[in-house]
Amino acid sequence: MISETGFDQFVCGFHQDVIDFSEDSFRENTFTKLFLEPLADTGEINDFEICYFTNQKMKINAYSMVLDENRIDIFVSYYRGEFPPKKINKNDIEKHFSRSLLFFEKAINGYYKELEESSPVFDFTASIYENKENIKKIGLFLLTDFISPVEYKQEETSGNYRISYHIWDIQRLYRLQNSYRQEPIEIDFVEEFGSSIPCLPMPQQNPYYKIYAAFFSGKILAGIYDKYGSRLIERNVRSFLQAKSSVNKEIKNTIKKEPEMFLAYNNGISVVAQKVEIENIEGGYGIKRVTDFQIVNGCQTTASIYHAASKDKKDISDIFVQVKLTILTEQSNLNIIGPSISKYANTQNKINISDFSANDPFHVTLEQLSRNIWAPPNSIVPRQTRWYYERIRGQYQEDKSRQKTPKLKKLFADHNPTNQRFTKTDLAKYENTWNQLPHIVSLGSQKNYSKFIMSLDEKNEIQPDEEYFHKLIAESIMFKFADKLINQQKYGGYKANIVTYTLALISSLTQKRIDLDKIWKEQAISSALKEVIIKISRLVYQHITTPPDGRNVTEWCKKEECWKNLLKVEVEISDSLKNELLDSTEFTSDSENLIQNTEKTEDSLYTEIENNNLEEFAEPEGVSQIENKNKELDFDDFFIKQSPLKWLEFSKFARESGSFSEEQVNLIKRMGKLRERKIKPKQEQINSVQEMLKSLQSMGYEIELR
Repeated sequence: MISETGFDQFVCGFHQDVIDFSEDSFRENTFTKLFLEPLADTGEINDFEICYFTNQKMKINAYSMVLDENRIDIFVSYYRGEFPPKKINKNDIEKHFSRSLLFFEKAINGYYKELEESSPVFDFTASIYENKENIKKIGLFLLTDFISPVEYKQEETSGNYRISYHIWDIQRLYRLQNSYRQEPIEIDFVEEFGSSIPCLPMPQQNPYYKIYAAFFSGKILAGIYDKYGSRLIERNVRSFLQAKSSVNKEIKNTIKKEPEMFLAYNNGISVVAQKVEIENIEGGYGIKRVTDFQIVNGCQTTASIYHAASKDKKDISDIFVQVKLTILTEQSNLNIIGPSISKYANTQNKINISDFSANDPFHVTLEQLSRNIWAPPNSIVPRQTRWYYERIRGQYQEDKSRQKTPKLKKLFADHNPTNQRFTKTDLAKYENTWNQLPHIVSLGSQKNYSKFIMSLDEKNEIQPDEEYFHKLIAESIMFKFADKLINQQKYGGYKANIVTYTLALISSLTQKRIDLDKIWKEQAISSALKEVIIKISRLVYQHITTPPDGRNVTEWCKKEECWKNLLKVEVEISDSLKNELLDSTEFTSDSENLIQNTEKTEDSLYTEIENNNLEEFAEPEGVSQIENKNKELDFDDFFIKQSPLKWLEFSKFARESGSFSEEQVNLIKRMGKLRERKIKPKQEQINSVQEMLKSLQSMGYEIELR
């Protein structure tokens, strides 16, 4: 039973979000985006692209293409913004599904030829046509702020296509956000596959979990994957797997050449579930039904078997896989134990996974900073406010609903404006844009986020502080202003791509010397920066909408080649913006690359610096390491040679030694940030850091002061 009070508050809050986030945008697009984000976060759907198109007979609002699973999803919205929500009638449900289905049917017959090439819907329809032989499954989704009496419509088959219908009303969205998990997968093996799965229970009772060992046939695993796809994969693990290869070559070779040896060679898969129904069978026990079936280890195995059968048409009748099924006694432990199973299991791919769930210290620290740091008042909002980091989807509305009186609720909203709320995927978008990775941002929110957390993992537990928070919010302010300015240019499509490419190019052209502290203090960007954003956006629009060989624009934006080609275009920023830039150290080496790519490892950064600056940093002949240590340190030269990651390593040495205050440790860490932004440290900072580094070297830490 849904609490009327909680549901009513959710609906009102959701409608208010649609209004607040729309500003100059088409409100139905905002509704679609806000509706789909939690579905993508919880794994109900994959990443999506907003793509509004309508005429008298057809309509779509967004789409998702998952070609690895031979599937596309088409989303159509029915939004009215009314409270209380009304019940949707059957005719309206049928009408919206018919319009989206007709769009697909026209697309596979070459409808793109009738569309304007510069429109996003052109790209989508062209992609459908190009992949029509590979597409097998069509998911049609109706998103509505009405209340529907049903959630599904009967699945259909049309030619070579299986068409499934999904109704997501406002009530179903409320349930999803309250649980913050995808709707559980329930598998009845007797009903779906003809019999239960023989199993062996663990020999000893345990208060935390129950475990059953079983052998699943390849056909059963392929059947499960065919029906549920990437929803089978536990959410935190999926973030990492999105950046990995989708099919393991060794698994594929075993299926092809030695299927009878698959069980011997493969390490098996690990599954966690909420509930299992066991029945007595001849000779022992059988798994009859499993609720909330989630693969936490062995995703590559499952996907590879499915692809071998569906794409490569291989015989998988001899394939069997060992399955360890874990039933957790306390479901609250799922987000902790699930990722830990993934981390510690010895898989064929040896994926090393850090649990970057919402409970990771990075996100928790950022949340704490967002609750305690007040943004300065400004001309638009003449009072102090906070930038609210929504660590968990729905957290903002929940915190607001906890306020006991209307007056306190209003005070909460005044202190935490809706348009100053941001999520984990927003964070990744701001950071990767400013770090000049617009092609990564263009991959979509979930894939971009997975790349971002992998980069944080490589940097070895970087924790945000107040300075980081100010910088992040300045990036957010730039992004929001750019989004609004670019929307006003009426380019007709690809706004998300234009925004990230525009700001990334400005980051590159200015060598990251935009004064982020000033943006934080003023909570706005300058007129000079606004003018440059508009100017650069025109160049970006022209660049991305004229891809080589007539490629799909959306796919072109995802390629690093697109970004590299844009960097070759000659463009100047205005003198007025140049006058606002922070002063920087004059670097003598034109070939030196600023550390911007968050995907690079520390080793590759060192290699890059050594290769690019070999002559500049070569040691004079005959000078030994000992002599170097004794000569006076050329700090400017030393500062240039150390990567931001190296400065982070020095700060960790300082903390480990126990000889320095937190303020001194942070000063060393700040050197990395100054180095990244090409800003010369002040002389008093140089003097302090030199002394600390000499002390660390004398303690035995590996620091070459030369």
